[in-house]
Amino acid sequence: MVSPRFMIASLSSGSGKTVISSGLMSALSGRGLKVAACKCGPDYIDTMFHREVTGEESENLDLFFLDRDILKKLFLRHAGKADVTVIEGVMGYYDGMALDSDTASSYDVARTLDVPVILTVPCKGMALSVSSVLLGALTFRKESNIRGILLNRISEMLYPRMKQMIESELSKRGFLIPVVGYVPEDDVFRLKSRHLGLVLPEEAGLIRRQFKEAGKILEETVDLDLLLEISKDMERTGCMAEAGCTGGQPDKERRQGAGRQAVRIALARDEAFCFYYKDNLELLEDSGCELVPFSPLHDAKLPEGISGLILGGGYPELYAGELSQNETMCRDIRHMVEAGLPCLAECGGFMYLHKEMEGADGTAYPMAGVVHGKVYWTPRLVRFGYIELSVLGEGKLLKAGETIRGHEFHYFDSTDNGTGCMAVKPGRQRAWECMHTKGNLFAGFPHIHYCSNPSFAHRFIHCCTEWVRKER
Repeated sequence: MVSPRFMIASLSSGSGKTVISSGLMSALSGRGLKVAACKCGPDYIDTMFHREVTGEESENLDLFFLDRDILKKLFLRHAGKADVTVIEGVMGYYDGMALDSDTASSYDVARTLDVPVILTVPCKGMALSVSSVLLGALTFRKESNIRGILLNRISEMLYPRMKQMIESELSKRGFLIPVVGYVPEDDVFRLKSRHLGLVLPEEAGLIRRQFKEAGKILEETVDLDLLLEISKDMERTGCMAEAGCTGGQPDKERRQGAGRQAVRIALARDEAFCFYYKDNLELLEDSGCELVPFSPLHDAKLPEGISGLILGGGYPELYAGELSQNETMCRDIRHMVEAGLPCLAECGGFMYLHKEMEGADGTAYPMAGVVHGKVYWTPRLVRFGYIELSVLGEGKLLKAGETIRGHEFHYFDSTDNGTGCMAVKPGRQRAWECMHTKGNLFAGFPHIHYCSNPSFAHRFIHCCTEWVRKER
């Protein structure tokens, strides 16, 4: 059976969802419960926060990347072994991919997965008006999935009266929805502004302590027993399918078939490269791959015996000097990729492959030199948001007529973004060329989700297998 779960949602960004969600994860973990974490949308940063609290990878729930059936399967796989799953919403609860659409919104995820929603509402400067805001949220769609209310930025003294007033006003209109608690005004519920939300290694301990302190406060101000009861209030339908994302082939068969091929893939993972979708890595592992972590910052060369390379996103610009000084790693990667080693590189990993990259300090540093261009800082987000990629011509990983979905979020740009694919923003006319797709290289700024086209990952694995045979 699917474990109990609930979503923390709000009506706007900047409403404290991340700290509240993480604080509740901490409070529930403190009760000895095994807590799983999820984040609506493509965000990497909040999932990193979740991991600091739970010690486990958080799951992205995204209905642009995934169709509903696949989302259900992956959610079941992630949440099935937990005592309770805490889902952090994205943006405003009904805000979707377009200005006038709720598609791929937190609401869309909640109704797809039958998740009870706890709506957080800021109360500072409001009294009776809070009820009108809540009534609007409850009636905006026929079935809102809102099963509880959490009052934010309110004092201990005012809370009992506000709770009574809100529950009375909602009851008059047929909504028997409880106020489950409150979040007081406290600096612990605020996250300091940082570089794209980055948690530097030296800050990780501070973040953990902050969320732990938030959890201690919420233990006193939130009815956790009621919250757990609400988390069990679901129909348990639509999420009971077999877990996995295999593109039509059973996991067991794919593991057995690929396992004989000894596919070892080097995975860049350190302070500079830390953005990976959990589902992408699990799809590769389920297909028989062994992911071998290494550090472009600290290791002298690539791991031995690999047949593929993945350079994920992250913050290479903050470590540009150190990455450049590690010349043996830069040379090894350049030599191996130019020799035909299959390589996937996205955003930060793509930046690292360039001949030159401007660091956060404004200095241009030599990099791996696979891409003969320069990465430079811009003062604004470049090509931000969801995209759909299609290959121009014929590629090894993406075939003509196919698409794969992704997301971009970066302040840097390149003098050579590639011309192997066309990126199209959904529902709009905007499109542009991108991606380096020559040989076994697939590199560019987009973060892609393999489960939007599992054949992409399977072909990458095939290329890795061919590399093994070539080397033998």
